[in-house]
Amino acid sequence: MVIVEKMEALLTEYLPILIFLGIAVGLSAVMVVASMVVAAQHPDAEKLSPYECGFEPFDDARNQFDVRFYLVAILFIIFDLEVAFLFPWAVSLGDIGMFGFWSMMVFLGILTIGFIYEWKKGALEWE
Repeated sequence: MVIVEKMEALLTEYLPILIFLGIAVGLSAVMVVASMVVAAQHPDAEKLSPYECGFEPFDDARNQFDVRFYLVAILFIIFDLEVAFLFPWAVSLGDIGMFGFWSMMVFLGILTIGFIYEWKKGALEWE
């Protein structure tokens, strides 16, 4: 009986989050459908022209392009994941103590060494 009461209390705590998620998903779906219904879907030549990537869109998929695009994307993902690890670490720093602090310092040190290596190799320079 006590377990059921604790479970009910836990579920009532999460109810506002579930309501918020339901409203967010519903509102997002309404906005997407409304934009498809209201907006004209007739792209002109300006919209189909090359933008930042430098090659024609919707051309042959087997075109070769510079590998630096992949390199920049991989570097972004690596350092983006670093930030994703830093937020929960910062929130729980008071609970994990010195071991958690020094574990993160080792992690950041390894990432810094990798960043310096990439910098020295010229991976961050765009010619």
